[in-house]
Amino acid sequence: MILPASALPVEAPPAFLGVARSATGKLWRDRLDARGAARALAITQRYQLPEMLARVLAGRDVGIDEVEDFLDPTIRKMMPDPHTVTQMEVAAKRIADAAMRGEKVAIFGDYDVDGATSAALLAWHLRHCGLDPLIHIPDRIFEGYGPNVEAVRALSARGATLLVTVDCGTTSIEPLAEAKKLGMSVVVIDHHQTGDELPEVDALVNPNRPDDLSGLGHLAAVGLVLITLVAVNRELRGRGFWNAERPEPDLLGMLHHVALGTVADVAPLMGLNRAFVAKGLIAMRRRDHVGHTALMDVARLNGPPEAWHLGFMLGPRINAGGRIGRADLGVRLLLEGDVSEAARIAAELDRLNSERRVIEQAAEAQAEAEALASLGLEDKGAVIVTAAEGWHPGIVGLVASRLKEKFARPAFAIALEPGGIGTGSGRSISGVDLGKAVRQAVKERILMKGGGHAMAAGVTLRKEKLAEFRAFMESALAEDVANSRHENELFIDGAISARGVTVEFANTLNRAGPFGAANPEPVIALPAHQLVYADEVGQAHLRVRFKAGDGAIVNGIAFRSIGQKLGHALTQNRGQPLHVAGSLAVDRFQGSERVQMRVLDVAVPDPGPAVIR
Repeated sequence: MILPASALPVEAPPAFLGVARSATGKLWRDRLDARGAARALAITQRYQLPEMLARVLAGRDVGIDEVEDFLDPTIRKMMPDPHTVTQMEVAAKRIADAAMRGEKVAIFGDYDVDGATSAALLAWHLRHCGLDPLIHIPDRIFEGYGPNVEAVRALSARGATLLVTVDCGTTSIEPLAEAKKLGMSVVVIDHHQTGDELPEVDALVNPNRPDDLSGLGHLAAVGLVLITLVAVNRELRGRGFWNAERPEPDLLGMLHHVALGTVADVAPLMGLNRAFVAKGLIAMRRRDHVGHTALMDVARLNGPPEAWHLGFMLGPRINAGGRIGRADLGVRLLLEGDVSEAARIAAELDRLNSERRVIEQAAEAQAEAEALASLGLEDKGAVIVTAAEGWHPGIVGLVASRLKEKFARPAFAIALEPGGIGTGSGRSISGVDLGKAVRQAVKERILMKGGGHAMAAGVTLRKEKLAEFRAFMESALAEDVANSRHENELFIDGAISARGVTVEFANTLNRAGPFGAANPEPVIALPAHQLVYADEVGQAHLRVRFKAGDGAIVNGIAFRSIGQKLGHALTQNRGQPLHVAGSLAVDRFQGSERVQMRVLDVAVPDPGPAVIR
């Protein structure tokens, strides 16, 4: 008999496998408390699912009646009426007007992956309508983020009568006022947090504006562009625009773009976003899009793409153009129809990405040394703010991300220009709203410019304001950071022996994907497995092998672990039994498949017998 959830205790479960402090200093927890375990059992019984898959679903708060929709998220079922988004109807009508009149439309996008995919999706649709849109992606160094007056004037001079900004524009008060002054209509499609003042435009489509009740604030900009185009299609259908010679475009056929932009922008994989990514991955596996296929080939992607490939292999190459090369290379690749030209652009992006890695590593080492010095031996400080002359502005976001990962607190990396102006990026940890603090720093005139999301923000400041900015962020975020870091926990979905780690088992767990932000990869523990091999491979990685008591072997890799606590623990415990925690991936090479564990943490077992809970 299953007890009703309300009758079960809710106290936190004991440490998983008894690991109160792992090699990386974490407390291991069972992701399921008593209520979660009861729900997992109920899911197993109702749907006849494998126990571990049911545990994964219950650990992500999937309700008993939501299981089928979670395992097969469909866009048609989750797609809202676009008009629930504030000013969407106005935006759709204005874009439809442009299509009907054959206007010159200018698209202004951000220089990251979300901006590139958003601009490419909108441009593809407008071309289908018979228009030839202008596309402008700003140069990160010379123009900075978002619309600027000079670019707006140049687009107007080229005949643009409608300006559509994608993944930017919400805080661009002056440039968009200039666009209106020049007689252009302006539609903003953006998802960034808003300031106190909104731009004077024809339509501001942003589910994060204060008066929007759509509940779609978790969408990446490219997802929002897709919903806008659904509204535009409907508007044009009502006007009789589509006909046999000009059929209505298949928006669902462009989900490659939506999946890539959503994952690369670290949008939470919940609700409609999960459906976008799940179906977009299926589209990418067909390899029928010239640009995406060229990108997968140059990234040497073996086998069908998964969400993590988009975030770690494809996204960085699109980003490389905006970081250290030509900002529009990513959009050009995504719109290219010629196979050989797409291959050429993809190869250039791959080269730039390799160059970016070298630049990033040098800046990262310098930033890490500065962070260690500022935190001191006591490891005090809520926020890391690093700055240096000579850093490339295109890699500061990556450096901030590395610092955040290493020191488990919000981090900023700022590139100082010769004129004394610094441009930088910040990355945050769960539970700490960085965008809000940055906007407050702008309001208090500590920053010249700034904005972003809860988890990421961009800043521009004068060099002499660095110390004041550091002190402000420390004061503003100290309490939230302390609360967030109070319990440094690793949540485990379940334990298994090496014998059970098969391709079939990994594929079973993957049914709960795609995994990413807000839908984390399952973390599986191997109890007391002997570390029989550990050796360095690639750039700071360790290749490892664990053996169970019955002789079964699991191969694994610990990424970026050399010189870190995890790497030390592995190299110092060769031949010893360890509790191991990690996620599973199917490695495909020359037609064969094998499972590999991405090792996240290890712990030395207690002398007593381990209990698998």
